[in-house]
Amino acid sequence: MAPTEYQNKTDEELAQSVLSDANALVVLIRRYESRLLSYIRRISGSSIEDAEDILQESFMDAYKHIANFDPSLKFSSWIYRIVHNRTISAYRKKKKELGDMSIDADDDAFKRMMAANDDTARLADQNLTAETVKKIMKDMSERDRTVLILAYMEEKTYDEISDILRAPPGTVATWIRRAKQKFQKAAIHLKPGTNNI
Repeated sequence: MAPTEYQNKTDEELAQSVLSDANALVVLIRRYESRLLSYIRRISGSSIEDAEDILQESFMDAYKHIANFDPSLKFSSWIYRIVHNRTISAYRKKKKELGDMSIDADDDAFKRMMAANDDTARLADQNLTAETVKKIMKDMSERDRTVLILAYMEEKTYDEISDILRAPPGTVATWIRRAKQKFQKAAIHLKPGTNNI
C-alpha cells in the first residue's frame, strides 16, 4: 500500500520520487492504468490481454527512463507518448491488422466534435452509432485516427498532443482540422442502420 502522503502529490512530484521510493511508481500506475488501457484499445483495437501487455511494457519503459523526465513538463503527456509509441511499435512489428476500435456505445465525443462545426451541426442529430464511428475510424489513417482520439476522446489540448506526438502545435492543429473534415465527410456517407457498416 502506498503511503497516504503520496495521494496529495502531483504526478510530476511523484515522478521525481520514483527512483528513491517505488511506492511513488505504484501511485502513478494506479492513477493512469485505466485510462491508458482504454487509450491503447482505442488506437489499436487490441484485446484486453494484448493491451495489458503493452501497458506493462510501457510502465517498465517509463521506470527505466524516469531520470530523463523533465518535471517542468506534464507527466501525463510524457507517459502517453511512451504508451503511444509502444502501442504503434507493437502493431507494426507484428504487421497486424488493427482490431475493432474500443469505442463505447454511449461515448458521444465524436458527436460533440461534429456539432462544434456549424457546417455539420445537423450531423449531430444523425444518431451516430458506435458501429458507425468504429467503421469510420478503422478506415482512417493511423495519424488521423490518433489525433481525433487524443483530442476528442482523451480530451488532450493541442500542446499536450504536440508533446505526445512530438510535432509543433500548429502542425497538430492542421492534422486535427483535416482529420475532423475527413471524419465528417465519411459520416455523411455512412448512415446508421444501412448496409455500409
